[in-house]
Amino acid sequence: MDCLVAILQRLGLQDLTLSVPLVCRAWRKASLHPLCWRVLNLRDLDFMPWGDLTKSFMAEYRLQGFFFSGFLKLAMARGNRLVEEIMFPLLFGTSMHDLVLVSDECPRLKKLVLPNLSPADEADIPKLVGKWKDLEQLEMESKPSSFLEMLSEINLHCKKFSGLKLCGSIKKEDMLAIVNLLPKLKFLCLSKSYLPREQLMGMLSGCKQLQRLTVSGCIGFEADEEVKKRGSGIKIFEHEGSKLFDDFDYNSDECDPL
Repeated sequence: MDCLVAILQRLGLQDLTLSVPLVCRAWRKASLHPLCWRVLNLRDLDFMPWGDLTKSFMAEYRLQGFFFSGFLKLAMARGNRLVEEIMFPLLFGTSMHDLVLVSDECPRLKKLVLPNLSPADEADIPKLVGKWKDLEQLEMESKPSSFLEMLSEINLHCKKFSGLKLCGSIKKEDMLAIVNLLPKLKFLCLSKSYLPREQLMGMLSGCKQLQRLTVSGCIGFEADEEVKKRGSGIKIFEHEGSKLFDDFDYNSDECDPL
């Protein structure tokens, strides 16, 4: 049984729900072990009504309808409060109710990849951070309106936090918050952001424990010799494709798609 669990925990959620349990009783029992549900990668699944996952799930479990929240509850229940990583679908309609549910049912969460959220839902993110005490890495599609408040809450409650990924217009106050509120930051990805040279240089100087900085495809700076020298102390410094102006000669956050 231990060997089966060790193998099955390497499979995706679609196999764990629609393939493995149907082989035999032993495989079904192994597939229900919480270790198999420690990582919930929902981003790779197709939850559209016409998708294979949705139709197969409804047919196998004899359901009249399929709801993302129901599938999420099933996965978290099988994780038995041991879930450590959740990657939400990028475009599928995840609600704030789903995020609240995750905060309540996944107390050991270490990595969270959030979907696109409405401005109203973004404002509520800081309220949830207090429940993510083991959180180490957070990835977001865009910088939320509550970014500064969110970092303050991370500083208060997430003592092991070391990784942040997002895209947006990085202003001076954002840079200062990253430097001062995330002292243990080791991984930072701001690719495709509006990132002025001043903010970049501030982070290169202020983030003392940074091991990897990815700022590829950014607007607002060029990776000249001074920038490269300042970043030479970082193990991995990725800046390919970044430039001072965009193709329309804008060098301010007017070019920011947000």
